Amino acid sequence: MGALTGKVALITGGGTGIGKGIAERFAREGMTLAVAGLDQAKNSATQYYGRNLGGYTAAKQVAAAIGNGAIALEADVTNSADVQAMVAETAKRLGRVDVMVNCAGVITARPIAEMTEDEWDSIMDVNAKGTFLTNQATVAQMRKQGDGGRIINIASVAGKFGTATLTHYCASKFAVVGFTNALAKEVAREAITVNCICPGIVATQMWVLLNTSFANPGETPEQVYARAIDRYIPQGVEQTVADMADMAVFLATAPHVTGQAYNVDGGMDL
Repeated sequence: MGALTGKVALITGGGTGIGKGIAERFAREGMTLAVAGLDQAKNSATQYYGRNLGGYTAAKQVAAAIGNGAIALEADVTNSADVQAMVAETAKRLGRVDVMVNCAGVITARPIAEMTEDEWDSIMDVNAKGTFLTNQATVAQMRKQGDGGRIINIASVAGKFGTATLTHYCASKFAVVGFTNALAKEVAREAITVNCICPGIVATQMWVLLNTSFANPGETPEQVYARAIDRYIPQGVEQTVADMADMAVFLATAPHVTGQAYNVDGGMDL
């Protein structure tokens, strides 16, 4: 039996991409999962979601596939009532929350001159405000339990350095990194650790969108992706969902690591 056997994890954005990979890996480690996603946006961000809005449908599929008592929950991480209900329902149905992975995120690419206030707000709402709301609700639940816990926020290497046409996204991910560090200090004496993972280039739905936005005339999405890897990653290879899941398992089992932002990026941020 491993260190995570019998533990309960809540994962937002758990129906696709990195969140799905972490959910599947946690299940193999013997954890019971609450997989959260969103099918219908409850705010004006719908047109700016850099992922499909079938997240709850996907979350149900993931929960059914991994079994072991896994449940699926629908929640909009920008909506406080939704987030509070999501955490409460996880604790009610699964008994507690030992680990929370905040993986819900969105992206667009836009030059600053063309960006609207609504687009800026929508990206910040999901990526930054969503981090605040999910962490706030999880800390409250872990305090009720009284025996600590693990919070893992998914940030990005875009939270370490800027990229043209991603000013809003970079700002939101810098916010996640700073928030993580500050909250870790706030709850450190309560045995609650707070860390974040900063992925590099991973073949998820977000990169499908970026491939379109960053394409040169005549380039295929595959060519854009290969060019990005060759240009930005010293190792010359993409990162994988499995890489992120490995780091998540480490952070979920590390009692004395907190406030850190771990790059899993093939050397992009050196």
